[in-house]
Amino acid sequence: MIGTLASYQNITRNLDRSLSRIETQPLVKRETEHYLANISKVTSIEEFVGDYRLFNYAMKAFGLQDMAYAKAFMVKVLEEGTEDPDSFANKLTDKRYAEFAKVFDFARHGEAATSYNPAQNGAVGLYALAAAAGEIPAETQKEETAYYLKTIPTITSIDGLLANDRLLDYALLAHGLEERADDKEFLKKVLEAGPENAAALAADEDEEAKLIAFARAYNFAERGAEATTYTKAGNGAVGAYMRQTLEEDAGNQNEGVRLALYFERKASEITSWYEVLGDRALGQVVRAALGLPDAFAQADIDKQVKFFESRLDIEDFKDPEKLGRFLTRFAAMWEVNNPSSAALSPTAVLFGQPPEFGISGDILLTIARMKS
Repeated sequence: MIGTLASYQNITRNLDRSLSRIETQPLVKRETEHYLANISKVTSIEEFVGDYRLFNYAMKAFGLQDMAYAKAFMVKVLEEGTEDPDSFANKLTDKRYAEFAKVFDFARHGEAATSYNPAQNGAVGLYALAAAAGEIPAETQKEETAYYLKTIPTITSIDGLLANDRLLDYALLAHGLEERADDKEFLKKVLEAGPENAAALAADEDEEAKLIAFARAYNFAERGAEATTYTKAGNGAVGAYMRQTLEEDAGNQNEGVRLALYFERKASEITSWYEVLGDRALGQVVRAALGLPDAFAQADIDKQVKFFESRLDIEDFKDPEKLGRFLTRFAAMWEVNNPSSAALSPTAVLFGQPPEFGISGDILLTIARMKS
């Protein structure tokens, strides 16, 4: 059997191919086709949780399939959303519920939650506000919006948007950037930069916010040809479902590979060690990488955090190269303690467990002190 590190690297080096293989599985393909054909028809939380097939697909996408039975619980998650820091989802230790509420955002978008697209609904809403403020004649808000909604889904590139002056004028006016209408070279740079980097191109603070919103609405930089049709509840959930299925399939062969894939996916979002300790899988990876026994998880949580801080820099998880080294360490330690084959060769033992990553005397002493 292939070892943990080799299996993990084989999947990540060919991630698109690995996901494509998942997509072609008969059951996955059938359920995905049904989901995409029907999710945009759902207009309320009650409809959503009441549709067993759609709801279970969505829950699995976020690794929450074991909670699909708890409909009253999930209704509360969706009703309160995530905008309020004190909402139900935000108070839960498991951040997957907040992620779920952000994708199926009935709290903000109401009936449009499952079909909301920033380039469509978002721009139209902003344009309507401009009309209400008297910046555009109401009759012209109607005619232009009808044209915009009919045409914008056919735009699949930055050049396509910039080439249609009527669409572009609508988009710019909606975002308060009409003064930039003649500077298409500048607008192209903004859209190519994407929302993460658009601010650097702004002339002042006022324009900075507008450019970020514009680049986020027409996010060709991240979503390519799907930018004007992408929906979190549709495309976003399907992408999450494929990744979740990939990780589960890998875990059926080797649990260490599943953990490594999960950690890699979540790593850039980690902001504190308390988040790691609040997620069983993340905590398991860190403990394994440091050569700590499972009993370490029973120690005082604040002391666990201090110990992790003394051994690792959480910011390293945002650096792909450093993250790669960390997961290589994890895979090596996992393989030593959970060998893929019946026995490890002397070479594997020699090179799979560097002395500095084993359970050293100081770690055992620390654990003993924590328990006391």
